[in-house]
Amino acid sequence: MLVRSPHAHARIRGVEVSAVAAQPGVAAVFTGADMAADNVGPMAPLWAITSADGRPMAEPPRWALARDMVRHVGEPVAVVLAETLAQARDSAELVQVDYEPLPAVIDAKLALRECAPQLHDAAPGNICFCFARGDDSVVRKAIASAPHVVRLDLINNRLIGAAIEPRAVLADGSTSGKLTLYCATQVPHHIRRTVSEQLNLPQAAIRLIAPDVGGGFGYKGKHYPEETIVAWAAWRLRRPVKWIGTRSECFIADNQGRDHQTRAELAFDDEGHFLALRVETIANLGAYVSTFGAAIPSAIYSALLAGVYRTPAIAVQTIGVFTNTLPTDAYRGAGRPEACYVLERLADEAARRLGLDRAEIRRRNLIDVTAMPYKTPIGPTYDCGNFPKILTRLLDIAGYAGSVERRALAARAKKLRGFGIACFVESSGVAPSRFATALGARVGFFEAATVRVQPDGSVQALLGTHNHGQGHATTFAQILASRLGVPLSTIAIIEGDTDQVPFGSGTFGSRSIAVGGSALDCAATKVIEKGKHIAAHLLEASVEDITFDGGEFSIAGTDRRLTLREIAGVAHVPTNYPFGLELGLQDSAVYDPPGFAWSNGAHACEVELDRDTGKVRVIGYWTVDDVGTVINPMIVEGQIQGGIAQGLGQALCERCVYDPENGQLLSGSLMDYALPRADDIPEIVSVLDEDQPCPHNPLGAKGCGEAGTIGAPAAIVSAVLDALKGLGVTGIQLPLTPERIWKAMQIAKNPGAL
Repeated sequence: MLVRSPHAHARIRGVEVSAVAAQPGVAAVFTGADMAADNVGPMAPLWAITSADGRPMAEPPRWALARDMVRHVGEPVAVVLAETLAQARDSAELVQVDYEPLPAVIDAKLALRECAPQLHDAAPGNICFCFARGDDSVVRKAIASAPHVVRLDLINNRLIGAAIEPRAVLADGSTSGKLTLYCATQVPHHIRRTVSEQLNLPQAAIRLIAPDVGGGFGYKGKHYPEETIVAWAAWRLRRPVKWIGTRSECFIADNQGRDHQTRAELAFDDEGHFLALRVETIANLGAYVSTFGAAIPSAIYSALLAGVYRTPAIAVQTIGVFTNTLPTDAYRGAGRPEACYVLERLADEAARRLGLDRAEIRRRNLIDVTAMPYKTPIGPTYDCGNFPKILTRLLDIAGYAGSVERRALAARAKKLRGFGIACFVESSGVAPSRFATALGARVGFFEAATVRVQPDGSVQALLGTHNHGQGHATTFAQILASRLGVPLSTIAIIEGDTDQVPFGSGTFGSRSIAVGGSALDCAATKVIEKGKHIAAHLLEASVEDITFDGGEFSIAGTDRRLTLREIAGVAHVPTNYPFGLELGLQDSAVYDPPGFAWSNGAHACEVELDRDTGKVRVIGYWTVDDVGTVINPMIVEGQIQGGIAQGLGQALCERCVYDPENGQLLSGSLMDYALPRADDIPEIVSVLDEDQPCPHNPLGAKGCGEAGTIGAPAAIVSAVLDALKGLGVTGIQLPLTPERIWKAMQIAKNPGAL
């Protein structure tokens, strides 16, 4: 049982645990001092950002058990280990911590004030980094000389992950010389590495097994104190130790997402052509730098701010700020939804300023397919994509031309109806490794796969990716079935065990098929090539004359052939085998993409608002997504629909709230944090466009897992503001709850009403 801080900011003057050891069933009680005595290291982030002035980011130490200070409610201070949960819970209440409460700050903008409480000596002014991209002086000049400029102050609301199952960790240190760690994580090898470094153990001394985890959404792909605490305690006690988070505990223990405050400016000419974009974002990092927490609002977010549009000059600045809140890190979309929301709100505002149709202003600025590959002024190069075609298809399937008539019909029923549009790009794969490490990554983002053909012709594939709801056992098996010509039922997919599978980066950032699937395809190619050498020997032909198709090796132009099963049998019982060729039929491949796989899409939705309550009902949602080659359409559509549900939650109801005075989490349960329900989700019409496969990976695949969360908030807000435009409402901050919409309508009617 973990003893957690009830304070958002406090100095620890002492921890008294003497009364705990004598309690029934108690095996041990530990504090930060015990971990310090064992030289347990701090939790180092895996991505470090360099500020615009060349200085490295502030990287204050984060200890698994707090040592001298706590900086957010829920930070672990002590751990009680007992035979039963009840015994551990009762005994934990006897731990006495002497706290000296200190002032707290939970708002990132307020944390930048001179008078704000300071969280870390190593981060003066509570600043972690000041990141910049683009030529700010050029952009300022373009904005100053432009005929039109729109400016928006935007909030990207903080979100709680709330997966179906809370996190869990189990460690067994009883095996001599080996620590086995079961962990609900998306990134087994990354966690093994970080835990081994903290405990000063060789990575080979730790086996990490990550079974099904009940949903991940990015926040289960990061390193947490509980993983280190449980592993260290099991290693120290030489016995199994487990921790399973409760729902309420994970609300104050798990990373959160988003939390941006942004000032954005878009300059454009009289015809609506974009001229310059300037974005300043204050990103709330929480109390510490999480695993990839510094990269999400800086390197990744900024790379997406060109979107699908030709904007000649772009400059972005992000300030990462420490506050007395839970650390923020990747949450489904991880920087892409934030960038899309900024751009699409600006596009709608520019259209309103000029009196242009919102679809038309987008058409005038979309990057044309003939411009591909297109290098954006912010850095990345899009390798392919037909953005105008995607938007045209969307407007057609959504019946955009009839939206005005539908609005009029709704008005007669005293309802407000609006139509929203959002276009976006998605960087999937986080690659190549050399690019990521140049921007501060401390890990590679390649993927590895091994393919084994057993003597009976069945196939085993081992990958460094991790399945937590993406259907890997199906899609990876489909890739192999297509390449090797074997039934799906004979293929086994193995992931999530660092002792069995090759090194890998795990699953996040829409990378599994584009990177992991490509590694699998490359490994299968090697197996086929080896099989050709065996077949050539057995058929007494040259290797160049051997072809492979439908699970059979044959001599081109003849009916002489051998099945994959026959080749596998010979490879394992080598009575007649090529001299010098390694026995067995297996091979491995490592794939590090030469660049991002750039997905893109366009989403639209139609909403209806109740005039009296401000309640929003999404009555239709349409998507056209270019995710490259589609391996399994049902899984892709399921991913898109799930993302839309989460994006709808951010747009309309989800909001993580802290008390500004004391830093207490006010939305600390599902009674206080509003997740979307089944009846909130509309019928979704999804079209997949495969005309632009990724040109640089063998499958032509791009990512799909985050598309829904990227497009949905912007599309839904666009629709709501469209419904309210007749009332004079031009902006509401996320989330668009009934209360906020109702207040906006009252203020529009009578500015002094509220």
